Amino acid sequence: MLPREISIQPGFVLPADELNWRYSRSSGPGGQSVNTSDSRVELAFDVAGSPSIPEVARERALIRLAGRLHGGVLTVVASEHRSQLRNREAALERLVDALRTATSRPPRPRRATKPSRGSVERRLKAKKQRSATKRDRRSAPPHD
Repeated sequence: MLPREISIQPGFVLPADELNWRYSRSSGPGGQSVNTSDSRVELAFDVAGSPSIPEVARERALIRLAGRLHGGVLTVVASEHRSQLRNREAALERLVDALRTATSRPPRPRRATKPSRGSVERRLKAKKQRSATKRDRRSAPPHD
């Protein structure tokens, strides 16, 4: 079924007992069982209070997920499948994706470089060639 531990990043493993699952009735198609089965899944993870998340990752996650957190808790909802199990898998996948993205290192800053001498010379030569082509067209008499 679902794993006991979920690896988010090196040094950050999410134990399954820190996840809070809630089930409710899903809207949409479902046939005769639509009013009796709780297929909608809500998965919540306490980002601010979890002991298993490294401090650096927690700081990144709290900043990057600020708009999605309510009281330090990240909640993910899945209700697109008719089956509760498939909705559980979808919710878990979304939670893992959100945490991976939020806790990943920021990209290195771009180091400014300047064009090489050869590339500058090639560009200027091409510009002169183009300029000469257009100049030659201008000075040519019109044909009849």
